[in-house]
Amino acid sequence: MANEKILLIEDDPAIRRAVELCLKKEMMLVTSVTNGIDALQIVQDTSFDLILLDLMIPGIDGFELISRIRNLNIYTPLLIISGKEEEHNKILALGLGADDYLTKPFSFHLLISKVKAFVRRMNQYAQTTNNTAVTIGPFRFQPDTMRFYKNEIPVELTSKELKLLMVFIQNPNRVFTKEQLYQMVWNETVVDDNTIMVYIKRLRQKLEDDAKSPKYIKTVWGIGYQFLTEEKA
Repeated sequence: MANEKILLIEDDPAIRRAVELCLKKEMMLVTSVTNGIDALQIVQDTSFDLILLDLMIPGIDGFELISRIRNLNIYTPLLIISGKEEEHNKILALGLGADDYLTKPFSFHLLISKVKAFVRRMNQYAQTTNNTAVTIGPFRFQPDTMRFYKNEIPVELTSKELKLLMVFIQNPNRVFTKEQLYQMVWNETVVDDNTIMVYIKRLRQKLEDDAKSPKYIKTVWGIGYQFLTEEKA
């Protein structure tokens, strides 16, 4: 794992230098910007393997920047590093399209482990050798391009949304507990119920005809969730 391209969006000079040093020690290529306006421009001109974003930045704040990046159909994994520790900030950031949230002050060992996990998963997706499309009901997943379709219309997904959806489509009709999903997608054993609910809600909004009456991603009360095939939906 080396030469991964990381975009760091952080206006605090001390934190920016420390994170840059940490990532560069891992042989990663770091591009740093200090405000949302420059960040928005560079993500349109350059592709990255991961974006690290502080929410409290000048120009365009972090929440608005997440929304604008996703509205541009840029689905690079996005990890928030923020001093905002309130739960509603985390839920809002995830709801707008962030993939994970790390609260300051944080351990640099934890930061590096999260960065490596994101990059490793993206590399695994890119290197998949099975290019056979998976079709379930109106849905089709194309492994070689990592694209997902409903009725042959592309569905834009963030990396975490795609990871969660892949668990479902590879195991149709199987019931997963929240603990199982959190461990498989987030690689953590301590479950964050709000995170699971945010991502299930986002997938339903993108996949279901009526997100309030889901036909495919069903809640199994007291247990967890399952992805139903059209035959059983």
